[in-house]
Amino acid sequence: MFSYYLKLGWLSIRRNPLLSTLMIAAIAIGIGASMTTITVNYVMSSNPIPQKSDQLFYVQLDSWDANNPDDDGFEPPDQMTYIDAMALMKAGKAYRQIASNRSGLVLEPQGEGERPFNVDTRNTWSDFFPMFDLRFIYGSGWDDSADYNLERVVVLSKEINEKVFGGEDSVGRSVRLNGMDFQVVGVMDEFLPVPKFYDVTNGAFNAPEEIFIPFNVAVEYELPRNGNTNCWKSPEGEGFEAFLNSECAWIQFWAELRDNNEKQEYMAWLNAYAEQQKEFGRFPRPLNNQLSDVMEWMEIQEVVDDDAQVMLGLSMLFLLVCLLNTIGLLLAKFLGKSGDIGLRRALGASRSSLFIQHMIESGLIGLGGGVIGLGLTWLGLRGIEMLFGDSVENLVGLDWTMVLTAIGLAIISALLAGLYPTWRACQITPASQLKIQ
Repeated sequence: MFSYYLKLGWLSIRRNPLLSTLMIAAIAIGIGASMTTITVNYVMSSNPIPQKSDQLFYVQLDSWDANNPDDDGFEPPDQMTYIDAMALMKAGKAYRQIASNRSGLVLEPQGEGERPFNVDTRNTWSDFFPMFDLRFIYGSGWDDSADYNLERVVVLSKEINEKVFGGEDSVGRSVRLNGMDFQVVGVMDEFLPVPKFYDVTNGAFNAPEEIFIPFNVAVEYELPRNGNTNCWKSPEGEGFEAFLNSECAWIQFWAELRDNNEKQEYMAWLNAYAEQQKEFGRFPRPLNNQLSDVMEWMEIQEVVDDDAQVMLGLSMLFLLVCLLNTIGLLLAKFLGKSGDIGLRRALGASRSSLFIQHMIESGLIGLGGGVIGLGLTWLGLRGIEMLFGDSVENLVGLDWTMVLTAIGLAIISALLAGLYPTWRACQITPASQLKIQ
């Protein structure tokens, strides 16, 4: 019977092409508008590392001035000082842990006639690669000894390896960065977490860095720093050494804690460390250290902007308006078929069979609207990309989840819109229509 109802629905749609086109267009426009904002919000709020997001914790130590709240009031700073980051790394209380910051270097290609170019760089520790489950095309990350022996090693992104070495296995070869030679130990596979959870302070939707080098090497050679640096008091003295020993927060710190016991033990150690620092005249505010897993950290940092949520609400209201128009059109269409409905009822068709028939017809209209709405969604996302440029490049892609969501939302919307018109059509009495006919 289902195939029979499908056939009846298709014939009914073809019989009234103008009315059917208007209904499909109304649903398509509503789906296009709503799915554009749904897609952006979906990507912004997605879990970037679902396999272990509940084991990765962003560490915040409240080392700020008691009389000078930061932008978030009296919340702990969203980054860490060099003094504290190195103390935590030296203690090694977590299963894995990394201190890192963003940098920018100049890469000098070795090919004749090739010009130097800027590369985004991350200064980090060896645990970065297993901690965040990075995969490699060639080689691997560096080992612990490179962190402490100041070995000039480097991990390249897939894109930089293709640009500099033509995509070949470059492990063992060298690249020249800021006038210094670094040995390639690994080439990463595609790495594009959205949001860029490990450093949302410098742009949650920026592309990952192109090159990774040991943190201590960057400090030793005083390589430039990119990103946010916040100081509640000026360094005591001049030069880089004074900056390192200051209360300036510029380092992101992550710890991998495999279960709740490890988390509790680590938090107890952080609080004990803070109490110790209070004895040295630091950490003037009450204890307020925090451990936030990946999704909690995304929420604290308000990765999903309030404006995006407002736009989502407005787009859903627009979809509702489109559905109200569809209800009116369906009501006109179904009541216009009252003669056919009365005849079928007189020949023995039940109200339930007529209800199913017309709901299937509504679903077909929704399917058509969903397919066209997908095209409008794609155009909407391209428009956002053209308007905002590379800053939203990672937010405007349609995956299969969003494709199926669009189709499903369109069909469900059409079915909901068809409920009242179908119910009204099923109330038609056969006798009255037969007399008229």
